[in-house]
Amino acid sequence: MTDAGGISIHAVDVAHGVPANGLSVCLRRLSPDAVEIARGVCATNGHFIHPVSEGEGVTRGLYEVTFGVSAFYRSHGIDLPDPAFVEDAVFRFGIDKVAEHFHIPFKFTPWGFSLFRGGA
Repeated sequence: MTDAGGISIHAVDVAHGVPANGLSVCLRRLSPDAVEIARGVCATNGHFIHPVSEGEGVTRGLYEVTFGVSAFYRSHGIDLPDPAFVEDAVFRFGIDKVAEHFHIPFKFTPWGFSLFRGGA
């Protein structure tokens, strides 16, 4: 069996030019079995610190990560419409080669976001 490379996440509030300290993250594997494999918040440096970044729970399959964008801004005193334009950012991605590391950089504002496979 091949060791998993892991899934790491780094989030930046580009509207304010700061790491996304306190941004909620929920990572679920959708297939072949639906299971939540990580939940928590980003650290002061914007990194999601969780054993999943070292491969814990990572297998071949389809994944979904959800970021609590509007809750993040509201918790920092930013006035948003209700509902906000971006309540949650949801990103689905697949992992075929489990031994590879998958880095997910998340850049966001109250009005949009960017997600992609980074080079960590």
